[in-house]
Amino acid sequence: MPPTDARRASLEALLAPRKGDVRSVLIASDLLKSGVRELRRELAQWLESRVERVSFHDDVAALVRDRDELSDADAACDLADLVIVLGGDGAMLGAVRAFASHPVPTMGINFGRVGFLASTPVSHWREALHGVLEGQGVCEPRMRLVASLVKPAERGLESIALNEVLVARGTAPGMLTLGLSVGGEWVADYRADGLILATPSGSTAHSLSAGGPILFPSMLGLVVTPICPQGLSYRPIVLHPDSSVEVLVKESSGDTLLVLDGQAFHPLRVGELVRVRRHEHAYPLLAWSELDPYRRLRDRLGWSETRYRLSEGD
Repeated sequence: MPPTDARRASLEALLAPRKGDVRSVLIASDLLKSGVRELRRELAQWLESRVERVSFHDDVAALVRDRDELSDADAACDLADLVIVLGGDGAMLGAVRAFASHPVPTMGINFGRVGFLASTPVSHWREALHGVLEGQGVCEPRMRLVASLVKPAERGLESIALNEVLVARGTAPGMLTLGLSVGGEWVADYRADGLILATPSGSTAHSLSAGGPILFPSMLGLVVTPICPQGLSYRPIVLHPDSSVEVLVKESSGDTLLVLDGQAFHPLRVGELVRVRRHEHAYPLLAWSELDPYRRLRDRLGWSETRYRLSEGD
């Protein structure tokens, strides 16, 4: 199924800022991370002579709550030209969630343990940010998902995720039975702790720890990964990005949750149906132009960097 004209246009429009485009910067910080406060101060001084306005938000969770309370018209007003996140991938997910309805180019400087989303190393923040201001940044359009509670319709829940949509059991012991359908066709009933529906961005997060494949951010696809399935033959599958996926809660021995990016939690009951589809607009994450994507995998996942070289005669 080819992308619609609107989706194709949205991808083409997601370019890194050109030289002179960035006049206003918002610095969103996770001050619980060691070293963030010091870099925030240094970064603000560095930006003073390079942009017209610098604003700050020192609690990403509060930023999400504040923007959730705004009307759509107010949320679209007075947006920064660039958001810089000082923290880890959790802070990045929060910042993306805060601007979900009106995406802003976002660059993450990594203070976390992983850093697939906050991809700029602290040691290279000057080079990376200088490149962005000079129009040399790299935009990585990230596919997003929309999760809707369609049965019962009266609950009317709809939310956006960058990494993943998760349907899983809560704290009670026992397993779930979840029915998976794609495009109206039944796929399987999973007896498991849950199902992860992940984007390429989310393929290196919870889905990976549950045995799912790694998809590059530039790819388009939807990964379905069962969590601790009872049947050993159940394996992750990769679906077309424009698939309409439905998850039905058939049986549950306790509480069941719908979780978006590990940050938004909604209780589900037996008989309720969640539909997941691709969001019409990708989100513009910025990466340092000198960042080697394979090094990102090696560093984040702890892969060996030993290089084997064949002799000329081999």
